[in-house]
Amino acid sequence: MQLDVIDKKLINLLQNNSKQTTKQLSIALNLSVTAVYERIKKLEKEGVIEKYVAIIDKNKIEKSFLVFCHVKLIQHTKENVTTFEREILKLEEVSECFHVSGEYDYILKVYVKDMEQYRTFMVTKLTAIKYIGSTHSTFAIEKVKNTTAIFL
Repeated sequence: MQLDVIDKKLINLLQNNSKQTTKQLSIALNLSVTAVYERIKKLEKEGVIEKYVAIIDKNKIEKSFLVFCHVKLIQHTKENVTTFEREILKLEEVSECFHVSGEYDYILKVYVKDMEQYRTFMVTKLTAIKYIGSTHSTFAIEKVKNTTAIFL
């Protein structure tokens, strides 16, 4: 799908606040409500807009301890990769998992309450996954920038 200037503006507006009404969006874009509605439906149908979510204040739900955990498999075989990826999907503490190049095979973004809960997660869940050779944890000190938006 080829995005035009209006599609890009619409996407940026929705990324800033997806709860805006089509009326509010139509005013911002100088389009009719129907035109905005149709554009949104097309963006959804084409998969440009995957889903709408609520961003939660992690401090208010006691999940503000952020850890970036690097994982190295013992060997990079199809079975090891498949097993690791299948098991990591089951861990609710892991909000994101990336298969990466470099010294480690994966980088995990892990949210827990505190260091004690992270230790429990590591000992009882993460290192229980077969084929993990080593891990390296980096703890976030301060959030400088954190956004889900990809501006066009």
